[in-house]
Amino acid sequence: MEQETKICQNCKKDFIIEPDDFSFYEKIKVPPPTFCPECRNQRRMTWRNERALYRRNCAQCGKQMVSIYPADSPFVVYCQDCWWSDSWDPMAAGVAYNFSRPFMTQFLELLQRTPSMALFNTTPSNSDYCNYMSGAKDCYLQIAGRESEGILYSNRIYMCKDSIDCYTGTRNERCYQCVQCENSYNLKYSQYCDACTDSNFLFDCRNCQNCSFSVNLRGKQYYLFNQPYSKEEYLSKLKQIDLGSYAVLQEHIEKYNDLRKGALRKYAQMIKTAQSTGDNLKNSKNCKECFDFSGDNYENSAFSHYIGIGLKDSYDVYGLSRGEMLYESLSLGFESTENAYYLFSQVIKGSTNVSYSLNCTGSQNLFGCTGLRSKQYCILNKQYTKEKYEELVSKIIKQMADMPYVDKQGRVYKYGEFFPSELSPFAYNETIAQEYFPLTKEQAMPQGYRWKDPEEKTYKIDILSQDLPDHIKDVGDDIIGKVIGCGHKGECNHQCTTAFKIIKEELQFYRKANLPLPRMCPNCRHYERLAQRNPLKLWHRKCMCDKKNHSHGSANCANEFETPYAPERPEIIYCESCYNSEVV
Repeated sequence: MEQETKICQNCKKDFIIEPDDFSFYEKIKVPPPTFCPECRNQRRMTWRNERALYRRNCAQCGKQMVSIYPADSPFVVYCQDCWWSDSWDPMAAGVAYNFSRPFMTQFLELLQRTPSMALFNTTPSNSDYCNYMSGAKDCYLQIAGRESEGILYSNRIYMCKDSIDCYTGTRNERCYQCVQCENSYNLKYSQYCDACTDSNFLFDCRNCQNCSFSVNLRGKQYYLFNQPYSKEEYLSKLKQIDLGSYAVLQEHIEKYNDLRKGALRKYAQMIKTAQSTGDNLKNSKNCKECFDFSGDNYENSAFSHYIGIGLKDSYDVYGLSRGEMLYESLSLGFESTENAYYLFSQVIKGSTNVSYSLNCTGSQNLFGCTGLRSKQYCILNKQYTKEKYEELVSKIIKQMADMPYVDKQGRVYKYGEFFPSELSPFAYNETIAQEYFPLTKEQAMPQGYRWKDPEEKTYKIDILSQDLPDHIKDVGDDIIGKVIGCGHKGECNHQCTTAFKIIKEELQFYRKANLPLPRMCPNCRHYERLAQRNPLKLWHRKCMCDKKNHSHGSANCANEFETPYAPERPEIIYCESCYNSEVV
């Protein structure tokens, strides 16, 4: 088919469906989308609550637990032990499909009466306060990632150890306040760094040791403010900067931010990519508008975000390790298989041919199911024969077109659209949609999104953040467990918890690393790190290089590209060739 321009149901803006897109939709037998890629991503994200955690009791054993569902939620919620036990049967909630009612309405009712897991936390060890995690050991408020140990207050961390307040990292150890760094040791306040050790405040550096307050370095030692020094000079000058003082630290954060403004930027973080567009991509081929691919083997995919190992022949996917033949799905497990064929689904592991389902494991041929394990040929958690299942699924797909769900804003959801945001178990500001597509309450409500106002706090604040000791050396053990008022006081739009505590392991880290106590709650710190990353959006721009010694000669570089740096931003953006001429 030829390229077509459509109008998004949600934002009312034009978007283009390319011939390759049509080929993919035909391959998986779904109609073209009626939401633009950005609105599709936002809609999926409204179904993923990562960090809004609540105390409530397990609906089966009664023990108190931490959950992504508040106590007044209409959902039945089980603790991990009860949910994985054989003491209940998710098929008991199953019902025959009712062709006189929209599918989406029937699925929501099934979802509310089938027990849900309190948290998505697989095989934890002393890591009860983690979510969307697998293999966490001695971690606390670690959100999204796998196989990590001793990680606190971090997000998207893989195979890391003993680090605090980091966002997106792989194989790091003893790191602090790092954003999108990997293979590093004892690195602090840095971004886009690889294989750096014993360093501070680095931006876009590789294979550096004992460097601080520098940008665009490669294979350097003993650099300070991008100037080389002898080992003795470097250590002497660095000793004069006492980062254990909060006041000194803030002063030098400002200096580092000024340095970052002058750094050369490649049009996008792309390594070993071919015919691909997006940002933070590795080892990708024929991938369009994709972001945050950190592993290997990405091919023929589009509009996808945050993939850990590999992705093939998939569109509109968020948050998984590996997979193939996936569409409009999120939070898929590390056990995803080749030719998985997941459509419009969430939290599916080790299964094949699953559509419009949630939290199912080791199953095949499911449509509109939730909580199933090792099942096949089920619709709305009811068992059928293979022949009857295939007959009913065909009829349901047709009925979804003839009797679609229509939300309160008049948006129509036929077969081929992900679940409506208004049916999500979570309010908009409880989900990651608020992190990547932030809205205020006044903006969210008219768009049909639910909003959760802050719950009344019953605790007493023991110490305000401005009254904390300036230097870590003046902090006593009695700070552990005290309620500290967040510097934002709940007045921001960052899911602020208004207060926080310091735990023992955290204090030990600050003392050993000579770092002052934080002044904001973990959520506000997380949003500060998010502000350092580029948006999930691309603009068409030209290279800004005018260097006469580059391959383009005396004229300005004519190379064009798709970049996450908006035209009005002040950064210096180069094409790969000009960037490599200057930096590599």
